[in-house]
Order: sequence, then C-alpha cells, then structure tokens
Amino acid sequence: MHILLIHQAFAALGEPGGTRHHEMARRLCAEGHRVTILTSQISYLTGSKAEGPCRTTDDAGVVIHRTYAYGGYHRSFIHRVFSFLSFMFSSFFTGLRVKDVDLVWGTSPPIFQGVTAWLLARCKRVPFLFEVRDLWPYFAIAVGVLKQPALIRLSEWLERFLYRRADAIMVNSPGYLEHVRSRSAASVHLVPNGVDPGMFDPDSKGESFREEHGLTGQFVALYAGAHGMSNDLDVVLDAAQRLLQRGDITIALLGDGKEKQQLQEQVARRGLTNVRFFDPVAKMRIPDALAAADACIAILKPIDAYKLTYPNKVFDYMAAGKPVLLAIDGVIREVVEQAGAGIFVRPGDGEAMAKAIIALADDPTSCDSMGKAGRKCVLERFDRKELSHTMKVLMQALVDTATGDRM
Repeated sequence: MHILLIHQAFAALGEPGGTRHHEMARRLCAEGHRVTILTSQISYLTGSKAEGPCRTTDDAGVVIHRTYAYGGYHRSFIHRVFSFLSFMFSSFFTGLRVKDVDLVWGTSPPIFQGVTAWLLARCKRVPFLFEVRDLWPYFAIAVGVLKQPALIRLSEWLERFLYRRADAIMVNSPGYLEHVRSRSAASVHLVPNGVDPGMFDPDSKGESFREEHGLTGQFVALYAGAHGMSNDLDVVLDAAQRLLQRGDITIALLGDGKEKQQLQEQVARRGLTNVRFFDPVAKMRIPDALAAADACIAILKPIDAYKLTYPNKVFDYMAAGKPVLLAIDGVIREVVEQAGAGIFVRPGDGEAMAKAIIALADDPTSCDSMGKAGRKCVLERFDRKELSHTMKVLMQALVDTATGDRM
C-alpha cells in the first residue's frame, strides 16, 4: 500500500510533540508499505518554522512534505483558523502531485484538514480513512474557544459531513465511540493511543538529566506536554504554593504553548521557587526527562468532555515506570486505577494535588510499585507495535475492498 497522511500538527521523532503518527508510519514502512505525510512548516507546539528542506525521507523510508501554513497559530482563535485554512489549501495542491496513492488518511483536529483528505481521496478514487484524535468542535465548545452560534452550527455540519463520507473512521479512545456513531458515522474502529515501551528504560533514574538541571536530591513531579488553555496548569501552580515548605519537592513543567508566558509570570509573582520550567525536547529525549522524574502529572480542565480522552502522555509515563498523578476523570482514570498505576486527583483541585504529591514523596515503595504496575499495563494492552498492526489490518481491508470494487 501507498498511504497518504494529511496532518498539520505532525511531529517527527526528532521534534517536540506527540509522535504517534511517525511511529506508526515507520512501522508500516518496515513491513514494506509506503507512507507519504503532508504536514505544516510551522510547529503546532512552538509556533516556529521548521528548518531544513521542505521534502525529506527518514531512515525508515517515510516521506515528509512540509507545506505552507500561515504562521500566526498561537496569536488568537482567528489567526489559528487562518493557519488551518492556509494548510488545507496548500496540502491539497501538494497532495495532487503525490502519485500512486492507495489510501488517504485524514486526521482531526484541526478538522479542516479532513476536507483536504476527503477531496484528495475522491480525486484519486481511493478510500478515505478519517481519524478522530479529539472531538472537535465538541471540545472547543466545552472549553469556550468556540462561542459564535453560526460558527458552531457550521462546525457541527462539517463534522457530520466528514463522518458520513469517510469509508471508515478510526478513534483513539473508547470514550469517542458513542459520540462519533451518534453523528451518522457508519464504520467506526478503535485503535487506542499507546506507546512504544522499547523507547523507555524503567530502571533508569535519569542521573545525567538531574545533574544537568540541578535536580539532584529532589523529589521531582514532572508535567510534560503542551502549556495551553485546556491543560489547567494554574492548578499545578496552586499545588506548588502549598508545597513551598517542602524543600525536597520540585515541580517541573516541560514543554511549550500559548499559556507558558503567563504561567512563568505567575510563578515569579507568587514566588514559587519550587517550580522549574524546561523547554520542549524532541520525543527521542523524552525518555531521559521522564527517567529523572519521581512521579508524572497528567491534567486537563474539569469539564465532562475530557472524561472521554486517552491522553498520550499518560501511556508515556506508564512506559517509563513512573506513578501517574492523574487530574483527569473518565476513561483514562479507569485505565490507571485498574492497573494500580497512580493516584487520581480531583480535577481543578490544587490542594488535592499537593496532598497526592506529598503522599508519593513520603512513600517511595508505593512509587516504585505503581510505576511497575503501569509498565506492565502498557506492555500488555497499549504496545504501539500491536496497535499499529491493528491499524494496518484496517487499512489493508479498505484498500482490498476498493480494489475489488474497481475490478
């Protein structure tokens, strides 16, 4: 098969951000398939323009085209929409030049690139696989980013349009299945978020990272990921305020995003000397950072919509053998609690988070046992190698059906 993926927020292994798609693409190429990825020149995490040529081929044979996108992604909602629309058009015209495609793989959000994927699939007369990575516009409405009634109606119409026209829909959380099916989707498949356990060494203590960043002797509670509106990191700072008297505890925030500057200003204003910020690192360096942590924080705003998500970072934390401080309710809570892999903290409650951090800092034995339980869980249920195989089988079935229909 030759698979064409349209993904504005794609991140390669050498870049910061989630690398699910690059990892899966590399596995497909290792099995003899071809994968071409159309993505943006602008990093969705940092807002900076990627360096190097617009077209590259990695060592696994994955071809990556970086096409034009308006660079105001982090300025405001309107600027973000301009960025989405510019990529939608540029990726479509670039995609027309990609030859011998057997399947077009679209992914949302942003949902606009789903339009590109659908159009390219129809132009090339091949199947259209639509991946739903979060429930847009449902999440945008719930968070308050999308407020105008006309835009809400248009967005919901576009969502249903794409669901109806996809040959198959793939979701990464079981919490999404009912939502997608209720909006006219006929063929819906679950390929959950997961992790490559081989990237992480659960026995490593990250001594070099600790020494480099002055963390030796500290109990480190680490958050790794986007610093955005949905991530509710103000609550982590509230927890840090309550932990100031514990000189042995450090809160580390690794990543970037629209809210990072105001978080840094808030730390300075509140005198939170126990909070450290670290720049985002490439996915290949994330294992070193997680190894240096004693516990890892996963947090989202306390809204019902987020009860449906399977955040990628939780599986990374578990693969690294770290206990999860989980301030997210719902389906991911079920995973962590059933595995015995961490402590659930009521979302939006800084005091509860502080107490959970203290409980782990004072009980290294529990930290160790939770970390081992999490690692065991991802090896058994969320290994990306097995999940990639499930996705490949789905893709091959779509291509075989389409080929049979044309004969």
